[in-house]
Amino acid sequence: MKQRRNKILENIKLLSAGAKGVSVGKTEEGKTVLVTGAVPGDLVNVRVKKTKSNYVEGEAVEILEYSEHRVDPKCVHFGTCGGCKWQNIAYNKQLDFKHSEVVNNITRIGGVSGFDIIPILGSEEQYHYRNKMEFSFSNARWLTQYEISSEENFGNRDALGFHIPGMWSKILDLKECFLQEEPSNQIRLAVKKYAVENGLAFYDVREQAGFLRTLMLRQNSKGEWMVLFQLFKDNKPERIKLFDYLLSQFPQISTLVFAINPKGNDSIYDLDIQTYFGEGFINEEMDGLKFKIGPKSFFQTNYKQALELYRKTLEFAELTGDQVVYDLYTGTGTIAQYVARNAKHVIGIEAVQEAIDAANEHAKINGLENCTFYCGDMKNVFNDEFLANHPKADVLITDPPRDGMHQKVVEQILKLAPERIVYVSCNSATQARDIALMKEDYELVKILPVDMFPQTHHVENIALLIKK
Repeated sequence: MKQRRNKILENIKLLSAGAKGVSVGKTEEGKTVLVTGAVPGDLVNVRVKKTKSNYVEGEAVEILEYSEHRVDPKCVHFGTCGGCKWQNIAYNKQLDFKHSEVVNNITRIGGVSGFDIIPILGSEEQYHYRNKMEFSFSNARWLTQYEISSEENFGNRDALGFHIPGMWSKILDLKECFLQEEPSNQIRLAVKKYAVENGLAFYDVREQAGFLRTLMLRQNSKGEWMVLFQLFKDNKPERIKLFDYLLSQFPQISTLVFAINPKGNDSIYDLDIQTYFGEGFINEEMDGLKFKIGPKSFFQTNYKQALELYRKTLEFAELTGDQVVYDLYTGTGTIAQYVARNAKHVIGIEAVQEAIDAANEHAKINGLENCTFYCGDMKNVFNDEFLANHPKADVLITDPPRDGMHQKVVEQILKLAPERIVYVSCNSATQARDIALMKEDYELVKILPVDMFPQTHHVENIALLIKK
């Protein structure tokens, strides 16, 4: 058993990128090797972690030749932090890999061919593109191997940053992060410094104790910021001093809110959010549509690229003003409202009540009287009775979660038989599976991969299907 665990495959050339950001190579015998800790183009020695009949999983233990696609990562935390795993790959190659992954999934899993493939839509911003970041406080920061083995005292163990992948109780103390524009780093570092200097207790996840629990920063395209603190318990005098200090240092903060959370998890959706400063929300605008974004709001984290995605979705839908549109998995109704100005009527369905409430509020704000939203589990709401009591869809837009659509939902779409389906997906593998279920009735006309999250392996895709 020990021998198998330490088996090394030598001189494996990594040829391409695979699912979830792994690199793919071949043994001399032609067996596929899925490798972590390296990038396509590297020549590596691989420690085998798992052997299957048709592939091997392993990690790179030695890089013999470096890929020409490598670049120097910007962040000091690269390799420890779980995000931005493709920072060491040139952006044009990231796009190539993502484009290939989508095309391969659609053809191989979907079993379709002959469709138009539009080149991937890259993100204008490769860094600083997120409008929302969440950080955790901890009194047990992640220690480097050097710190663990050293007898030197490295000071207190307080941290404000990200969870270490696979280690729920350990937090990486962030020195820098390139995902959100400034003053994101400045706010986080100022909060950390103030808290340490003033002896505020960082959260102890094992003991369920402490004061400071999480910090969330949201911004809009106008440079206005929302700050949300989760506190394990209230300490009003210290809370007020912290909040006032932060507001005095950062005039960009337009609203500051907080929640007391004594629960075992960090979810805010069942918590009462209290406003300390400002209106308790920020506003965003997308091509003339207004959206109110609160602490609990669902909103695309890459605003600029989301806008491009919506524009392309509308383009694929080819609306003339007299069609009925169904928008499945509508969320807060951003796509529904974006297309509503070009439609006769839009019907949106979503499982989360808060999202539906937000969708109705936004429709009212935007003066859209041709949007109707329904709440419930898609496979239960979107049934025969629903179809019988609502107008037939001319165009259907669907944007499901990573798991794709439930088979019952696909069956109902086939019953509904819209002329045109625009399928927006954050997981082209499940999208391809769903397309395969529809290919007897629908022709896949074209696809457009969209990069929403540079420096990661994630990629979106828009597919257009026309009724045969």
